[in-house]
Amino acid sequence: MRLLIIRFSALGDVAMSVPVVDSLARQHPELCITVLSKSFMHPLFAHTPDNVSFKGVNLNDYKGIVGLFKLYEELKKERFDAVADIHDVIRTKILRFFFRLSGVKTAHIQKGRSEKKALCKPNSKKLKQLKSSFERYADVLNALGWHIKPIFHSIYNVGKGDQSLFKDIADPAIKKNWIGIAPFAAHTGKILPLATISTVISKLCDNTSNQIFLFGGGKKEIESLNSLAEGKKQVTVVAGRLSMTGELALMSHLDVMLSMDSANMHLASLTGIPVVSIWGATHPYAGFMGWGQQAENTVQVNLECRPCSIYGNKPCYRGDYACLKQIAADEILKKLYLFIPK
Repeated sequence: MRLLIIRFSALGDVAMSVPVVDSLARQHPELCITVLSKSFMHPLFAHTPDNVSFKGVNLNDYKGIVGLFKLYEELKKERFDAVADIHDVIRTKILRFFFRLSGVKTAHIQKGRSEKKALCKPNSKKLKQLKSSFERYADVLNALGWHIKPIFHSIYNVGKGDQSLFKDIADPAIKKNWIGIAPFAAHTGKILPLATISTVISKLCDNTSNQIFLFGGGKKEIESLNSLAEGKKQVTVVAGRLSMTGELALMSHLDVMLSMDSANMHLASLTGIPVVSIWGATHPYAGFMGWGQQAENTVQVNLECRPCSIYGNKPCYRGDYACLKQIAADEILKKLYLFIPK
């Protein structure tokens, strides 16, 4: 049996598919699974079982219905028996339609839009834990007849990433307490004030056994990270120096990662390490907690307006982002000290 799993979109969303794909492949070795996504996502699936293959595409090469039909024509040569659409946007709906017309069984994700909307209402919120993305992805596979149990631990199984991939940045032979910090996210409603992050870093540097690695991406973020690291020998900026493969390998050797509700939370989670996650405008109830992470390791303040957004992309109702500004550095440190010596 040949199965096509489709998920484009943001890095964090694709990362959340890895535990499901990995578990499916291990529990159903009779399946030949192809994951269709953006080309740069390939490192996420580099360590999946042998019955998983990755097909990366540049969506700019397949614009419009004509372009998507061209992509379908390429894909149908693989003779898939089923298609799991775990994205369900216009382009995947169109691809799904083409496959269904040719008699291929398809199923797609139920995103729970109405219950997510109710979670974020300005008034009379329905505060309850919603299904995680992992569960929603698994539901699609269940609809196609493949049931799975969540057995995933790490992309490296029970091991760690290749140390040679980050040898120019850190040496595990003289490893102390390794702490990753990813202070940015795609939207303002997810990002702590840099002053708070700076205080956390400074207090961590009081212990000379702590080594801190700053993760991020893009010119603006790298400039901010360099500013945070300036004058601090224990702080290393990783952003812009390693490939995704190298960053994942380094993450697997960390003692703990501090991250916003962001892609780096999910990447670190895929390497099997604990993550202390920060939640401002968003909330773990929406179902986007990192794989295997615990609710007690989150940092958030209880405000009646939270959550106001699923993705953190809406303007603050109050206008002051109190959900982030009221998070104290000491509260973050208290969570980090559960995993490193004080």
